[in-house]
Amino acid sequence: MLAERIAGFVLFAIVALPLAGNADNPASAPRLISTISVPGNPLRGFDISWVDEATETYYLADRSNKAVDIFDAEHGTFITRVGGFRGATASNDFAGPNGIVAIGSLHEVWAGDGDSTVKVIDVRSSPPQIVANISTGGTARADEMAFDERDHLLLVANDADDPPFVSLISTQSREVVGKIIFKEASNGLEQPVWDPATQLFYLSVPELNGDPHHGEIAVIEPRSMSIVDAFPVSECEPAGLVLGPDQHLLVGCSQDAIAAGFAPKTLVLDARTGDTVATITQVGGSDQVWFNKGDNRYYLAARGMTPPVLGVIDADTNSWLANVPTGANSHSVAADRKNNHVFVPLRAPNAHCPNGCIGVFASDVDAAR
Repeated sequence: MLAERIAGFVLFAIVALPLAGNADNPASAPRLISTISVPGNPLRGFDISWVDEATETYYLADRSNKAVDIFDAEHGTFITRVGGFRGATASNDFAGPNGIVAIGSLHEVWAGDGDSTVKVIDVRSSPPQIVANISTGGTARADEMAFDERDHLLLVANDADDPPFVSLISTQSREVVGKIIFKEASNGLEQPVWDPATQLFYLSVPELNGDPHHGEIAVIEPRSMSIVDAFPVSECEPAGLVLGPDQHLLVGCSQDAIAAGFAPKTLVLDARTGDTVATITQVGGSDQVWFNKGDNRYYLAARGMTPPVLGVIDADTNSWLANVPTGANSHSVAADRKNNHVFVPLRAPNAHCPNGCIGVFASDVDAAR
């Protein structure tokens, strides 16, 4: 485990909390069981987070501290951080770190930065450190990403460039080997995911040709480095995207859709056909979404709801279970499949931690394990 390989760092313990957030469905709702302190500057700016399932390590793109923060997800403790990122800026278009993904087979974490680079962190070194900076050739931030384990390719989106584009980077040579420009994308690009069954990437494209009514899930074939299909979605402006069971894609319709006047919703699509499997209307306005294999639930960082919530959806039935209040701009979520703890960064200041922290959520059953 990473926590055991890194010596000499102070561990910050979780703080037990007696309170449980109000939820629309208390019987099915996780509750806030603890918080993890984040040292350094107050946690006001952050982006995507990730749990490496094999090592139970939680990673957070912490813009406030210009770093990727590393936590022990099993015990709920801060381990260390890797600096060298741009940090928060006046415009998110140039901030970093942003998207983040752990590649367990390489013992590496890849993270997008505000200067259009992808930074590679070796998590086996003591301490962990950046070992490569890869330029995507843009002018703004390198953002969200996904990893193709068959072809050893990382897809990363430059969502703030005009026009936005994605780069395909070989994780073996650490070189950009392909690029796809999205000329019709008029509100950036969002979360991608790779499906090992179809061996395709899927990418949220929030808006096409300036029309907020129309977006799509672009389907990308990594070997030809081309768009081979597109699943249209309407009144959604998709952001979060994750692969669940039965070849289902959960699509988190974003807060931009709510701002455009559309009702909150979440979609479940068939990854093979693009057909809509389910429409969930109880939660929307999501940014990052996560599928947890441990409890077979989707978790949604739904910052666009009033108040912002952690949405919970049953992946077996594609039915809504609960909305649990979180905090302002809580748009990042990841879960540990082994203990079913769900991690949501809570921005400073908030009632649970004035300097910001990581909220740890779990159901009563999981919290008792």
